[in-house]
Order: sequence, then structure tokens, then C-alpha cells
Amino acid sequence: MKKDSKFLQVLAAYDERMQSEDEIMKSLPVVEGMKRRDEFLLSVGEDAAVFMNTLLKSAKSKTILEIGTSYGYSTLWLAEAARENDGIVITLEADETKVTYAKHKLNEAGLSEYVDFRVGDALALMKEAKESFDFVLVDVWKELYLPCFELFYPKLKNKAWVVADNMIFPAQSIEETKRYQNRIRNTGVFSSVLLPIGSGMELSQYEQIK
Repeated sequence: MKKDSKFLQVLAAYDERMQSEDEIMKSLPVVEGMKRRDEFLLSVGEDAAVFMNTLLKSAKSKTILEIGTSYGYSTLWLAEAARENDGIVITLEADETKVTYAKHKLNEAGLSEYVDFRVGDALALMKEAKESFDFVLVDVWKELYLPCFELFYPKLKNKAWVVADNMIFPAQSIEETKRYQNRIRNTGVFSSVLLPIGSGMELSQYEQIK
């Protein structure tokens, strides 16, 4: 897929940072690595990002919710699709330092006008949100997956797509992700499947009961 030069330059900068930090993480003891993981750019990965970007464009999704901006890697890909769809990405993040970094990168890519950064507690921000959504990416601490779902579920448009990342890895979060998976699959209004992309993605589509 063809992307403009600004997008590709920012993507290359993200890739360079990820490669550098991957080497640092490999050199750290496991316990220290876990303690410091918030410092590192732990992205969804290019395969997952490309998949979501393509899905957004195919579905022509306009109102996109990202729960967990982090350093803005996935935000970049979502915003590029939002630009094509004449849409907006509403992205939620508690860490202002990460938001500052992400804002800088989105501005460098020429995509800042397609992103609404909201800083604070994700659950509180979702309660306040007045929008309804065509697409949701859930990529926060796993204990928040289910509480987040209960809040965004009533705000979904018919045929909305929901992607939950990290369903397979890390292994210590499996119980939390299983609770989310069971909940969304047992609502009776979602078609849902686990995709072996990146760290595992639960892809679900909402269809209102007539």
C-alpha cells in the first residue's frame, strides 16, 4: 500500500527506536525488564497495524476509538486510515509524557488534525465520551479490558469493528484476556474470532439485534 513520505519517515523513526529498545530489553534481567517496560515502545507491530489500517479503509470507518495511545505507533496507522476516510481517531492515554511524544510524531507525519488526544483515566474518559464508534482498538493493561468493554459496548454503531490486542502474549495476562473473550463472544450480538496476528488479536463485529 502506498504511503506518503512524511508517514514513511515517521514510521522509520518508530522502527529504529523499537529495534534499539528491543536490544536493550533482551539484555535486561526479566524482572527488571518487566519493571521498566513502560519506558519502551511496545507496539502492536507492523503486521497488526497494517491489518487494522486495511480493515478501517475497507469498512470506511470514521469514528475510531483507541484505548491506550502509548507512544503513538498504532495511532499513526489509525490516523492514516482516518485521513482517507475523512474520519477522526479519539485516543485515550493516562501518561502525559507518552501523549507528548505521540503528538510530536503525528504532527511530523502531517496527521495531527485527524487525532483527538484525551489524557486521563480510560474508564473515566469513556464515561464522558459523547461519540458513538465505528471501530475500537483495545490495547491497555489487561485487567481493564472487560471494564472498558462494558463502557464502549453501548456506544458502538451497527457493524462496528472491535480489535483487542495481546490476546495470546504475554502469557501472564491470559486469564484476563479470556474473561474479555468470553464476555464479547457470549453477548449474542458479536461475531468474533481470534487471529494469529502479532501477539494475538480478537476481532469482533457488532450487529444490533433487530
